[in-house]
Amino acid sequence: MIPHGQQLRADLRQRLRAFDVQSLPAEGRHRAAVAVAVTEAGLGPELPGLPQHAAWRSAPALLLTRRAAGLRRHAGQWALPGGRIDEGETPEQAALRELVEEVGLQLDPPAVLGRLDDYATRSGYLITPVVVWAGAARTLTPNPAEVASIHRIPADQLLRDDAPLLEAVPGADHPVLRMPVGEGWIAAPTAVFLYQFRELCLLGRPTRAAHFDQPRFAWR
Repeated sequence: MIPHGQQLRADLRQRLRAFDVQSLPAEGRHRAAVAVAVTEAGLGPELPGLPQHAAWRSAPALLLTRRAAGLRRHAGQWALPGGRIDEGETPEQAALRELVEEVGLQLDPPAVLGRLDDYATRSGYLITPVVVWAGAARTLTPNPAEVASIHRIPADQLLRDDAPLLEAVPGADHPVLRMPVGEGWIAAPTAVFLYQFRELCLLGRPTRAAHFDQPRFAWR
C-alpha cells in the first residue's frame, strides 16, 4: 500500500534526501527541468483501460500532460510539466515556473522534495527531474500552446507487474524503457523518471535509470 497525505510526503522527502543524486555536465546540451508533481487527489481525465475507481479519488497521483498537437517537437506525447532552465535559474526554480506556465499550478519553494538523476536525451537536452508535493491541486488549467490535456495518473499504476517494459533497439547500447499506463505506455525520457520515482520514492530502492535509452522516434 502506498501511504497517503502527510505520511507519503514525509516518506518521499526522507528517501530523496538520503539519495546520492547523479548530476551530469551539460557538455553542450540545453539544460532543462521537469516537475514530478505528486498530488493527494486521484484520477482526472479517463484513459483507455484505466477505469474510474472511487478509491483513486483520494489516492496519490502524479500529474502528467499530453503535449499539444501543434508543437514542433514531440507533439502529442506524454510529458511531465517542464522546459528549458532560464539564465540564472536553478532546476527547482525552473520546475516550479513550468508548473505555473503549463498547468496553472502555483507552488512555493518548500513544496520541493528533492531531485532524481539527470538524464541526457538523444535530442540534445540534459533534464533534471525535480520531485514536488502538489497537494490537492484542485484547479489546473492547461496552456493550450503547450498542453493538450492534463492527467492525474494514480501512483499505483507505476507498481504494475508488467512495469517496466524493456526493449532492445538496434543502435542502442542499452534497452529502451517504457512504462505502461492503462492500455498504452509512456516513452522515455518521461518513463525513465517515472521508473526511478517508483523504485526510489515508492519502493525505497535506490536505483539508477539514466542509462536506459529512448525509442527511435525520440532520436531527434
